[in-house]
Amino acid sequence: MTLQTSPAGGARVVLSIDGISKTYAGGFTALKSVSLDIRKGEIFALLGPNGAGKTTLIGIICGLVNASGGQVEVFGHNIGGDFRLTRGRIGLVPQEMSIDMFTKVKDAVAYSRGLFGKPADPDYIEQVLKDLSLWDKRNEQMRALSGGMKRRVMIAKALSHDPDILFLDEPTAGVDVELRQGMWQVVEKLRQRGKTIILTTHYIQEAEEMADRVGVIRQGEIVLVEETATLMAKMGRKTLTLQLAEPLTTLPEALAVDGLSLAEDGHALHFDYDTQSDRTGITTLLSNLNAAGVSVRDLETQQSSLEEIFVDLVGGAS
Repeated sequence: MTLQTSPAGGARVVLSIDGISKTYAGGFTALKSVSLDIRKGEIFALLGPNGAGKTTLIGIICGLVNASGGQVEVFGHNIGGDFRLTRGRIGLVPQEMSIDMFTKVKDAVAYSRGLFGKPADPDYIEQVLKDLSLWDKRNEQMRALSGGMKRRVMIAKALSHDPDILFLDEPTAGVDVELRQGMWQVVEKLRQRGKTIILTTHYIQEAEEMADRVGVIRQGEIVLVEETATLMAKMGRKTLTLQLAEPLTTLPEALAVDGLSLAEDGHALHFDYDTQSDRTGITTLLSNLNAAGVSVRDLETQQSSLEEIFVDLVGGAS
């Protein structure tokens, strides 16, 4: 399955992935003709179970893994023919930390800038550290930092050469809830500065709250790419919960319709319906309840989360 997605509304494409595949020497196929366009200034979340191909795809884009087929262009330049130019416009925060624990924070970030052939720029490094709330830690050795602070230093190192595109591979892995919230704020600040951000995550809430678009990869194939809000509207189911004035012991036969169930305690009815259907069936249900003499005390609706949609899409793959 090949899914080519193009940006809407004339948004500029800054990263174009066309038919990328990867088969390793042992015969394992990690990617199968993946095609995807990433828009300037967006936050794109790539979701998928372990082994789906997320890290392999990032590795190919960043020049760390050789593709078996297809091509990648960064701002119109092929990563094979213009590797130094394209790699210089990309920052990567890998899933695994690779930091000299005895190096001071500011020195680690400045050193990363030098690796890209950029001249020393203390003012820029200072700004990056301040943006990431690391300035007061600038003279501390890496080993003295918490896990969350080390993760921020990894982002600072990736931003040291001022890239236009930033990859975050599981950026909040091992980070507590408070620091995770802070990390989300950092990512939003980066987007406001015009950075394009692609993140992989196992925290579905991150994608739902942060991403403009979501891509789902399964067994090396992109199975869906959609605007986050549109995806929720298109695929999200809703559940109508009706609190009953008097409990029921069983569901009356006259009310037995698809999607309707009685709560274990008999005090509520749950009705699942499709938000995209021409007829949800709610009006008919309420009419039938009235005819059956079942009184409703209160009702509320709840929409399925992106996590539930994701589980449905990956179909239990691991």
